[in-house]
Amino acid sequence: MPHSRSARKRVKQNEKARMDNKAIKSDMRTKVKNTRQAIADGDVERAKKGMVEAAKKLDKAAKQNVIHKNKAAREKSHLQRAVNDLEKGK
Repeated sequence: MPHSRSARKRVKQNEKARMDNKAIKSDMRTKVKNTRQAIADGDVERAKKGMVEAAKKLDKAAKQNVIHKNKAAREKSHLQRAVNDLEKGK
């Protein structure tokens, strides 16, 4: 339990930041999951559209320091490779 006024304020700020980060991360994961599902279903158009949305969410999460920028780059790379393989018919 915080004792000082500033410590009480920090608890509130940390909780708000945690909830904001949780929402951003959840939305990002949903877009990535939808793209992976489209790839698994073999739907090229939906996979391409999902890739654009997922990349946007990953970049935004990295910019806001919710995830590391290298993780965003890695996720985008893996998704793009899968979409490209799907397009080529592998």
